[in-house]
Amino acid sequence: MEVSRYRPGEDDEPVLQGYDVPLMPDWAVLDGLNYIKDRLDGSLSYRWSCRMGVCGSCGMTVNGEPRLTCGTFLTEYGDGPVRIEPLKGFPVIRDLVVDIDDFLAKLSSVRPWLVRDGEDLPLTTEYAQTPEQLEAYRQYSMCINCLLCYSACPVYVLDPDFLGPAAIALAQRYNLDSRDMDDRFDVLNLDDAVWGCTFVGECTRACPKHVDPAEAIQRYKLTAALRSVLPWSRR
Repeated sequence: MEVSRYRPGEDDEPVLQGYDVPLMPDWAVLDGLNYIKDRLDGSLSYRWSCRMGVCGSCGMTVNGEPRLTCGTFLTEYGDGPVRIEPLKGFPVIRDLVVDIDDFLAKLSSVRPWLVRDGEDLPLTTEYAQTPEQLEAYRQYSMCINCLLCYSACPVYVLDPDFLGPAAIALAQRYNLDSRDMDDRFDVLNLDDAVWGCTFVGECTRACPKHVDPAEAIQRYKLTAALRSVLPWSRR
């Protein structure tokens, strides 16, 4: 395996370091990194948690593509080498660890929670939904904030002000929720939000949970356009 190493204060820029890792038939790339950490070089830094494709924390660039390392297997690359680098588009803190503060700020800006006008928190009333109402937003609720879509998005890599695929998809998740009373028009109908998307579609291709953020963005473009023509319309 070839692993990107970057140590603040020691390296001017990231460099690739090679490690000999056994090619086990059931090992994911994350297992290879853990082997390096446990057996070869304890100074290697990277994020991981669940190993089940749920937490989203182990996203990295594997042979040039954004992937979850827990769900990407060494056997996919034959005898290698397998090149592991941090996600593109984010500042590198150390080795494979990137700074996600910008994403967290963007995520918070779209208000990814149920908004109920005139009700005080915490909400204690139950709001029933039909299966059809649940299905309207279920796909977008599968996002695990792994940031693979951001790393794959050419717009975000070139323009860090772009709101980005995951934040927009999660905004749509709540816009389409029958229990929500917000429309998030103020944060989505902007040049740096849905209108900044050039519809390359790489975000959807990279998504491990099939959220299809590209579709979410295009759907809200239609919503925003209709609202501009019919100001009283919502969602």
